[in-house]
Amino acid sequence: MIPDVQDVIEVAHRMLWMCLLMSMPTLLTALVVGVAVSLMQTVTSIQEMTLTFVPKLGAVVGIVALILPWLIDQMSEYYYEIMRMFSSYYQ
Repeated sequence: MIPDVQDVIEVAHRMLWMCLLMSMPTLLTALVVGVAVSLMQTVTSIQEMTLTFVPKLGAVVGIVALILPWLIDQMSEYYYEIMRMFSSYYQ
């Protein structure tokens, strides 16, 4: 049995939603830290490029370390969902 077009669209939609959901915590963390460091640089008139990079890197690594179990759980759930859907077509 060949998958229907609607099923393929549903898988693509779910994949894009999963990518957005999983990247959002790191992107928001980098955004918040970047704005905070930029505000601090503006107030103190310090224009050092590495000053923006190092705090962002540390914050993103920290948030990934905190949410890694959740990320793995989400990816496992997505994988099993997709495999169940595809296995129904090839029985």
